[in-house]
Amino acid sequence: MGHKRVDYDTTQHAGYAKGRRLLPVSRRTWMRAFRELSGGRRVTAAVDVGSGTGRFTPVLADEFAAPVTGVEPSERMREVALVESAHPLVTYVPGHAADLPIADGAADLALMFLVWHHVPDKPAAARELARVLAPGTRLLIATTFADRPKDLLTYRYFPRAREIDLEVFPTLGDTAALFDGAGFDRAALTEVHHRSADSLAEYTRRQRMRALSVYEHLSDREYRDGMAAMEADAAAETEPRPVESGCDLLALTRR
Repeated sequence: MGHKRVDYDTTQHAGYAKGRRLLPVSRRTWMRAFRELSGGRRVTAAVDVGSGTGRFTPVLADEFAAPVTGVEPSERMREVALVESAHPLVTYVPGHAADLPIADGAADLALMFLVWHHVPDKPAAARELARVLAPGTRLLIATTFADRPKDLLTYRYFPRAREIDLEVFPTLGDTAALFDGAGFDRAALTEVHHRSADSLAEYTRRQRMRALSVYEHLSDREYRDGMAAMEADAAAETEPRPVESGCDLLALTRR
């Protein structure tokens, strides 16, 4: 079963920045993970591929004290990034994974955060990432792998979202094999546990913004029913409990 591509210019840009905003504790978690998997080399230039509203682009700039280029095909998402995620070391430019406006070997680090499953031509993107990364540097891919599913809170309220994710996300084996053919070696794989919200009530407020791309594949009724159940549980929450989840972070080294 195929799923339509998510049009970020039409829908997702509106609530994405607020709905997916990083909590300070999660920002620190991801900064630490990026540093640990970066390979230990000095980073002088990085690229955030599919940078969206710039949720992680300034994180890279702060952690590595280096200029970062955020490459994003959606004009609306870039417009939000320029307002919400401006940073003196960050530049946001149009482009996509299979056609990066970056010179050969000019990047010491590349990040794709929940982007890989959206890329239409994955072989072309893998070759392009190999072109822009200098030998010995790292590509970091944060994603869900279909053969390493997570038990996300979202699935409790939107059961079909699990099925959709298993169809949309690639497997670890297929991903590693594709990048091996493009000139990358698998370096590390870790599961990063991060906080999405400090309470179910906060999580519910975020979900009202429909900032998860999987919601674009659900019917209006599925979304309404799931939100009604979530709203009821949030209203009954007497002691706030953080909502946390796991995400795989795969590090690949450019040969």
